[in-house]
Amino acid sequence: MAGFQLTRRRFLTATSLGLSGAVLSGCDAFDFLQDRDSAARSVLESANDLTYRAQRLIAGRNSLAQEYTEADIRQPQRPNGITAPDDSTYKSLLSNDFADWRLEVSGLVERPLSLSRDLLINMPSRTQITRHDCVEGWSCIAKWTGVPMALLLDAAVVKPNARYVVFHCLDTIERSLSGDVKYYGSIDLIDARHPQTILAYGLNGKPLPVENGAPLRVRVERQLGYKMPKYIHKIELVDSFGAMGLGKGGYWEDRGYDWYGGI
Repeated sequence: MAGFQLTRRRFLTATSLGLSGAVLSGCDAFDFLQDRDSAARSVLESANDLTYRAQRLIAGRNSLAQEYTEADIRQPQRPNGITAPDDSTYKSLLSNDFADWRLEVSGLVERPLSLSRDLLINMPSRTQITRHDCVEGWSCIAKWTGVPMALLLDAAVVKPNARYVVFHCLDTIERSLSGDVKYYGSIDLIDARHPQTILAYGLNGKPLPVENGAPLRVRVERQLGYKMPKYIHKIELVDSFGAMGLGKGGYWEDRGYDWYGGI
């Protein structure tokens, strides 16, 4: 069975890299993927749906990503994306060691939450040593500690019509005359409740560093790195992506990446 799981992981990773990697390369030749009516974009979206269905069919809802031992950690966790947010709000929170930071849980919930980092650290936690796979082609094994997302969803009491969990972040990914765009992303409730989906505040036995997403980042171990937002400050339960960016479920998804990004 272990060999089968490895084959499945490699297959799905190769599929995602093949379809998304070209877009992620930053090549101007793929600017057309931002056209919502693009035929090529429709092909990528169909492939994304295939990856999603294949993983659900082959692995099931609660199959675990491979976990490793301490001996497998051979280098520091390589950061992905923005590594030093220069947003004034983030800098202010950082200067006070995030004492004033709060994680808000809102949207389609019965009991909205506002949680400090200390409160999160004192909740039941999970530690897992897993491999981070970046769509750019690199991987890194690290030990992550955090709160299982399912615990927060249960505490907030998710409403029956909720379908997705949206992550709102503190880092600005794009600046323009029309205003700053903060990073945002999403997963469905199946992955949000997966046993290995955690809100991580610790990395390799130490507090999560700024370059890796302090004070809190998402770990969704069966998906690619861009599906694990950093610097999060708000979780919103929604029934659709209609009011979010261009309606594709995330910043990079609005620009042509797979929404699912499974491995």
